[in-house]
Amino acid sequence: MPAYYVEWHMRRNLAPLLFDDEDKTAAEKMRVSVVAPAQRSISAQAKAHSKRTQEDLPVHSFQTLLSDLATIVSNRVQPKDACAPAFDLITIPTALQQRALDLLQVTIKPPVA
Repeated sequence: MPAYYVEWHMRRNLAPLLFDDEDKTAAEKMRVSVVAPAQRSISAQAKAHSKRTQEDLPVHSFQTLLSDLATIVSNRVQPKDACAPAFDLITIPTALQQRALDLLQVTIKPPVA
């Protein structure tokens, strides 16, 4: 159950980057009746049609966004000079990855040696 709760929070925060509807109130106003099928907001329809966010980033599903974020890695680098200490180098996030990290309020910090 905790994993579903974490996923729910992540989906809510990442909605601007996902195909999810982020303007639920506008979508509710478009419904004619409570028994009528749910409608998507105009902004969600535009996002699905263009497959781009308002910031001109590609729209993802939750799984593809997680796969994209999984490409951020920490590499252990050992210089050729044996006297030089090894160090960790974290890949630089793309604009999409940085936006996702910002929405999740996550900062990437180098690991402590």
